[in-house]
Parts: sequence; structure tokens; C-alpha cells
Amino acid sequence: MTNVDRSIRARINEVRARINEIISGTPRRRVQAITAGAALAVVTGIAAPAFVANAAESTPASAVTATRADTVAASALAKLMGQAPASSFSKADVAKKVEAKKAAEKKKATVKAPTYKQLHPRGISGEQQTFKPTTEQLKNAREIVKAGKKMKLKPRAMVIAMATALQESTMKNLGHLGDRNDHDSQGLFQQRPSSGWGTVKQITTPSYAATAFYKALVNVDGWDKMKLTEAAQTVQVSAFPDHYAKWEKHAGDLVEAFYGAGPYAKQAAALK
Repeated sequence: MTNVDRSIRARINEVRARINEIISGTPRRRVQAITAGAALAVVTGIAAPAFVANAAESTPASAVTATRADTVAASALAKLMGQAPASSFSKADVAKKVEAKKAAEKKKATVKAPTYKQLHPRGISGEQQTFKPTTEQLKNAREIVKAGKKMKLKPRAMVIAMATALQESTMKNLGHLGDRNDHDSQGLFQQRPSSGWGTVKQITTPSYAATAFYKALVNVDGWDKMKLTEAAQTVQVSAFPDHYAKWEKHAGDLVEAFYGAGPYAKQAAALK
């Protein structure tokens, strides 16, 4: 290493040390920190901005207190380095800004839960069934909601899909049930490979099965204005078309859970 290289490295280290003194509030040679800012510009090949000179000229050392010198020096260096003003170097201020940023991000990430009218635009009628879902059932329900959100569908579509899966499989990803199987129906929605829903592997993958259901649902003219059981039946062509209606309330509760609301919100939030 040449003497020139050593000299440059030494100057850089000196500037860094002085910057650290300013940021940490160490009251040592603060007035000279303005000079450190100019040195940083020279060493790094960046022209020293006018404000560094102005700060030095407008604030003579004889008239500046240690606190004022710290503010001027830190401000000059902060601007030179593209950072925030000197006041933000206070630990308390930094902590406040971090908390404010976290709060803003949390607010942005929070999606408002759908209203009752969005979930059940025609209301809920008839006898309803419910049960406490297991972890497996909740995970499958989560996939139905995730698929609906990914397709940017209305909450109503998710309720219809959820009620359909509740009726068809009680939210269990069923494989072939042998003699008890309805032809070759499998998965959450009991979709059939022979009817073009997909391969066995596909229809027993909850995200795929839900997406396939949604694609068929949105192709039904006026699906969002129909009774739940009518919309579900148009897609499923079930031998028991009225059975979907009894799951509407439970379906709505499960959808709400993944928006952080309803009776299963806590259980849903605990899922891994």
C-alpha cells in the first residue's frame, strides 16, 4: 500500500470517527465536525456542497456553544450524506419514527373485515349447522379465502365456496373413498377428474380446487345476486341442491376469521 493510500484511508477513518461522535452525542471536538464533512467530500471525490461552507462561515467557533456546534455540524454532515436532519439523530426521535413506521405498515397491512351484507347479501334463512373446526379444516378454509383474495373476488364468492366445501367434504381434503365414493369425486369440493376439473393431484390440492371452483362460479351469470344454494348448485350440479344453504352462517364465520374477525379469528391467527 502506498503512502497516498494510507493517507486517504487515515482521513476516511478520521471522518467516520467524527461522524460517530456527532451521532452518539460524544461532546468532543464538535465544532470541527464541519471540517470533517468537507474532508469527507474531498476524500470521496464529491464536491463539498455550499451549505458546508455557509454553515462554517455563519457559525464562528467563538460564538457557538457546544450544543449549537453539534447541531450545525450534524446537519451539515447529514445533508452531505443524504440523511435526515441532525435532530433525528436523537435516540428518542429515532425510536418514535420507528414506531410510527411500524404503525403505518400495520395499518396498511390490515384489511377491513367484510360486512354482514357483503357476506350475506340476501340474509340467512333456514336451519343452520355449525361445528368447531380443527386445525386441518381451518387450513383448508384458509386456502379457499387465499384463492379468492388472489383472484380479487368479492367476499360473497368466498362464502359460497366455503359453504360448498362444508357440504361436500366438511372442509376435509378427501381422497378416493372406495365404495363410498361418488364416482371419482375427490378433494374439498368433490370435483371429478372425469368431468374435466383436473387431475387427482390437482383437485386434491386445496388452492387449485378452490381456484377451479371460483373460475366456474364467476362464469355463472348473476351468481352474486343468487341465493347461496342456487349459485353453488349451478357449479356443482349436486343430487341434493338445497343442502348448501344450511352452511351459510358457518361459511361466513370462517371467511371472517381470515380477516381477523368473527368467532374463529383467534384460532385462525394461530395457524402456522
